Amino acid sequence: MNALKKLPFALLLIALGALAGGCTYKTEKDSSIPWSRPADWEGQIPGMGGR
Repeated sequence: MNALKKLPFALLLIALGALAGGCTYKTEKDSSIPWSRPADWEGQIPGMGGR
């Protein structure tokens, strides 16, 4: 293989490695967002918050 054929192959290999290495598998417990579920007041009519 000459250098012109090796370069695109190497770039493709690097790109595929970067894509595969960048994947993460986070579960719902791993969420860093503390507001991952709605607050108690959401979905109610303002001023009518009685239970």
